[in-house]
Amino acid sequence: MDFTSLGVPAPLAAALAARGITEPTEIQREVIPCACAGESLIGEAPTGTGKTLAYLLPALMRIDPAVRAAQVLVLAPTHELAMQIAGVARELVQAAGLSVGVQALIGGANVQRQVDALKKKPALIVGSAPRIVELHRLRKLKLQEVRLCVLDEFDRLLGKQHSAEVRAVLHLLPRDRQMLLLSATAVAGAVQAAEELCTPRIIRAAAQETTCENYYHIVSFRDKIKAVQKLTRRLPIRRGLVFVGRSFDAAKAVEKLQYEGIRVAALLGGERRDQRRAALDAIRAGRAQLLISTDLAARGLDIEDVDCVVQVDLPEDVRTYRHRAGRTARAGKAGAVISLVDAKEVERLKTLAARMKLDVKQLD
Repeated sequence: MDFTSLGVPAPLAAALAARGITEPTEIQREVIPCACAGESLIGEAPTGTGKTLAYLLPALMRIDPAVRAAQVLVLAPTHELAMQIAGVARELVQAAGLSVGVQALIGGANVQRQVDALKKKPALIVGSAPRIVELHRLRKLKLQEVRLCVLDEFDRLLGKQHSAEVRAVLHLLPRDRQMLLLSATAVAGAVQAAEELCTPRIIRAAAQETTCENYYHIVSFRDKIKAVQKLTRRLPIRRGLVFVGRSFDAAKAVEKLQYEGIRVAALLGGERRDQRRAALDAIRAGRAQLLISTDLAARGLDIEDVDCVVQVDLPEDVRTYRHRAGRTARAGKAGAVISLVDAKEVERLKTLAARMKLDVKQLD
């Protein structure tokens, strides 16, 4: 099966082929025809299985170039993910030769520049909910022509932190809008919240076989950063993500690792947008060997060829573990997750592993 058999027009299929994408994944095979038929959907699929294209392709197919107004709205929980989605959309539009404007609207960016960009009447808007509401309140963004709304990482968008903001945006859209909600973890609470917004069909793609290995290494809390340094030298890690629980710990980890001569960048929620973008550019371009991050980087971000995920702080739940682990062993490549635990944390890790049916081996 190829993309044209799913109804994807030849120019878009050719644009995908130029990027080496010729065969749709399971989530794409399931979502694209239903989305093109106008159905509202919940799509759950493991990280790295092509969820972004699963909704972007139907979105681009739905846009009418003759209508000079926003027609598709994509909401994302982080600025980084929104910019990544907008970048993928622009690449597709350009490669396929489509007359479709794409605009990212996120907080922290210059509002006047965004206002100026909206004068070009982009059809596809990707952004964060607070900035969307702000621009609408300023009467610079009109949403009455939006017929498709996408919530990427919808379980997080409908969680406590973002729910009110997202619902404020949805209140501004036409009631007959179609909705596509996607995530790697469509937990019961998130599905229930989604069903309050629309009547979606639920599509769950099976987890793919993975070459990801899971390990734990017992080390005292105060020596965890030193353990990261030793692991980086020993394995060696070519491109690794190191997750910590708090921004303070991340900043301290960066300082210590840089002192040891390790090329490291940090992705922290409290930093400016340009600093966070620079960190992502550094790890993607190979200028940094490690990216130290809070769970900001666990969701949705596409960083290729990550061979190791190190958890300095254990995740609070199974969902967070899966999102962190999903940053490595993507597209059939090998990878490892190494959890650094002190003696008191071993049992908690084993409980998480049992719930996920993971074989977690001790790393000597």
